[in-house]
Amino acid sequence: MALDPVTVATLKRWRKEQSAERLAWGPAWNNTGYVFTREDGHPHHPDRISKLFEDAVADSGLPRIRLHDMRHTHATLALAAGIHPKVVSERLGHANVSITLDTYSHAIPAMAEEAATKIAALVHPE
Repeated sequence: MALDPVTVATLKRWRKEQSAERLAWGPAWNNTGYVFTREDGHPHHPDRISKLFEDAVADSGLPRIRLHDMRHTHATLALAAGIHPKVVSERLGHANVSITLDTYSHAIPAMAEEAATKIAALVHPE
């Protein structure tokens, strides 16, 4: 999956930090293969991650949103930005594009209006 340069740089910095932790723990390091782990390599409990996210949102002053809602936000924003539904579907890991279109159909009306305007501009250039 394609990632933007800022995310790639952040992941590279994290890999360096995790490598240092791995060296510090030596043979006690638990090599789970996960990207985000506790300092000893063991995985975080999902509730812990959700709580950290909840705290970060509260500290930011933004409206409350669950971590899983970020997935829906990503999909809706991507479709609204005109990213092809097949690409959005692949990024979400959906089995096929119809699942994406059925799930995120609420984002389609605005896209339909924009499409009508663009097509009209092609047919009736001013």
